[in-house]
Amino acid sequence: MHQHHLPASPATCHWGFFDAALAPVLTIDSGDQVTVETVSGGPEQLPPAGFKVPPALLDIHARSERTVPGHILTGPIAVRGAEPDDVLEVRVLDVALGQDWGFNFNRPLSGTLPNDFPTFHMMHIGLDAARNVGRLPWGLDLPLRPFFGVMGVAPPPEWGRLTSLIPRAFGGNLDNKELVPGATLFLPVFVEGARFSCGDGHGVQGDGEVNVTAIETALTGTFEFVLHKDLRLAYPRAETPTHVITMGMDPDLDRAAEIALRDMIELIVARAGITREQAYALCSLAADLHITQTVNQHKGVHCMLEKALLSPALGESDVTPAI
Repeated sequence: MHQHHLPASPATCHWGFFDAALAPVLTIDSGDQVTVETVSGGPEQLPPAGFKVPPALLDIHARSERTVPGHILTGPIAVRGAEPDDVLEVRVLDVALGQDWGFNFNRPLSGTLPNDFPTFHMMHIGLDAARNVGRLPWGLDLPLRPFFGVMGVAPPPEWGRLTSLIPRAFGGNLDNKELVPGATLFLPVFVEGARFSCGDGHGVQGDGEVNVTAIETALTGTFEFVLHKDLRLAYPRAETPTHVITMGMDPDLDRAAEIALRDMIELIVARAGITREQAYALCSLAADLHITQTVNQHKGVHCMLEKALLSPALGESDVTPAI
């Protein structure tokens, strides 16, 4: 196992898109760990005087190609030996604040209530890493729970260049607040090397992310990447120390819920060895459907089930793949 460091810069970041044609900026082996620096926001989101702006963010603003709107993503990171139909396991080991401020905004004709808020509204929010809080403009200290809103691999080549805004089978803009340190994300691989990118740092977010943004900020994350040749996966899944998680994304929220639920039934059947009817019943009794986000064109639902409700043997390890 080797440890790598990937800073944010115009040479290591792509702005606003995923694309299978994008060359990797770092190549690693399965089992390696990478500390990844990310930045967030365009020139119009820069804070007033008094906050520290990462030099890398200003350099990216000045020099990088920009797809509007979209996220600044660090990567891609290629994993040697990864091929289409493999599964990439991404263990989130650590997430740390990269600056002392974040921002939140809503804009006209967007968000969960697009017609209710007709004017642009921006808030800059001071972040206190020592106290782990964000100070909102009216004086509320909101506890932080940082995670990356965007984590994904390269899409299939035939899909071309895709906006970073819409989550899909390759992951991307999942906005799943459960993916904090200790969580593991499993992604289907579509291209050689897998080519993982991340960004869209969130200081904290509620399920739904209803006004379009969380506390958007720069984050530094440490990940461990494990390649699985003997697993198959059509859609992202995740695990926390206590739960297995399946996900669904679709323009229709009902359809997103169906995708997440069907995948959970499949997971339960595979891991608990019960029938589909029994798994469906268990979901009705014990699984929770959460609205991941309602603002990314393709809305998200994630289904959570306690590991302890599967077999005891599979509930003992925090790193047992939920596949």
